[in-house]
Amino acid sequence: MKKALLAFTLVFFALSGAFAQIHNPVKWTVATKKLNNNEAVVFIKATIENGWHIYSTSVPSGGPIATSFTFAKSNDFTLNGKTMEPKPQSKYEETFKMDVPYHNKEVVFQQKIKLNGNKATKVSGTVEFMVCDKTKCLPPDEYSFSVTVK
Repeated sequence: MKKALLAFTLVFFALSGAFAQIHNPVKWTVATKKLNNNEAVVFIKATIENGWHIYSTSVPSGGPIATSFTFAKSNDFTLNGKTMEPKPQSKYEETFKMDVPYHNKEVVFQQKIKLNGNKATKVSGTVEFMVCDKTKCLPPDEYSFSVTVK
C-alpha cells in the first residue's frame, strides 16, 4: 500500500509540474543594421505560434493593449521617429465591439536611431504586448532586450 501511494504521489507531482509550464506563444529576437556612421535601424522580430496573434502598435481607444516599445535613454543615440510596423491585418472582435489591428505568424518592427559618435552603441528597451488566440488572451507581458550597433 505504501509503495502504491508513493508511486501515485510521484506521478502526480511529475504531471503537475508538466502542466504548470507557462505558455509563451511569442518568441522575440533583436538585430541591428548600421546604415552609415550616423544612422542605424533596430529590428525587433516577433515569431508567433499558429493560432495566436499580437496587437498592432496603433489600437483604437477602448480596444486591447497595443504593442508598445520603450527604449532606455542614452547619450550614444536618439530615436529617429516612431517604431514602424508592417501593415497589420484587421478583424472585428466581439469582446471590444470594434475592428482591431493585429499581427500573426511573424512581424518585424523597426526603430531608426541617430548615432552620436562612431563607436559601438548599446540599445536597450522593452516591448509590452498582449497575445491572444480565438478563445482567450494571456495577461500582458514584457520582453526586455539589449543589442549593440557596431
